[in-house]
Amino acid sequence: MGTERSAVTVIGLGQMGAALAATLLERGHPTTVWNRSAGKAQPLVERGARLAATPGEAVEASPLVIVCVLDYDALHATLDPVAASLAGRSLVNLTSGSPEQAQEAEAWARSHAADYLDGAIMTTPPGVGSPEMMFLYSGSRAVFETHRPTLAALGDPLHLGAETGLASLYDAALLGLMWSTMTGWLHGTALVGAEKTEATAFTPVAIRWLSAVTGFLTTYAAQVDAGRYPGDDATVDVQIAAIDHLLHAAAARGIDNALPELLKATMERTRDLGHGSDSYASVIEVLRKGPSPSV
Repeated sequence: MGTERSAVTVIGLGQMGAALAATLLERGHPTTVWNRSAGKAQPLVERGARLAATPGEAVEASPLVIVCVLDYDALHATLDPVAASLAGRSLVNLTSGSPEQAQEAEAWARSHAADYLDGAIMTTPPGVGSPEMMFLYSGSRAVFETHRPTLAALGDPLHLGAETGLASLYDAALLGLMWSTMTGWLHGTALVGAEKTEATAFTPVAIRWLSAVTGFLTTYAAQVDAGRYPGDDATVDVQIAAIDHLLHAAAARGIDNALPELLKATMERTRDLGHGSDSYASVIEVLRKGPSPSV
């Protein structure tokens, strides 16, 4: 006999919300949907979803309500008028926003007797449903554990802690890591491309290099937590000398150097704080101090 799947409501059917609802349907969950533009629900209805006529009807249809809308203004515009119907239900908010907005939303939900779990989706819509893709959650551990099987249908659910803003904070930090990494890769791709090397030839080598870089991160994480940065692999002074080679090679080929120039300036600030003979992890001391005052 098959296991009965829990009913769930999805509010918001943009590209991501539609992917969430479609995945829940595929995994056998009775799924109710609502969207401001009802026409977006039609493909899901054809696959078995139930279209609610109003947000209130959508909330009342399921013990678990997942919201994924444009922003927090849209969330409140949709749910404030029907907030009373949230009482006794679990609200999982996958709307992107700041940690402070998540904390305010938790207080708002609690004031209406709803259990609240905040979340961040670490994939694009095509990745929804893959067990390799992370969905980050923070806030109520009870909501997370109660609905873990449903949440696991969407991706690998990771609970980061009781502090509601953690998922949004991780989301911002991880996006920063993504943008920095991709821009660094694109800079390198432009550099080797100046010598007629194709991106598809450079990228496998870059990916192999990134696997080594992950080892550096593991080593440096312990140093950051300890506040000690032994320069027994490569010091900040050595890194400053090395980045000059990148700057020279890129300038000679007409490649924009704004990114490596920023990195060098940050390394030099780290050296000037007395960390020249420490590991690269000591750069965090500069980052924690905030931007240097403008001259």
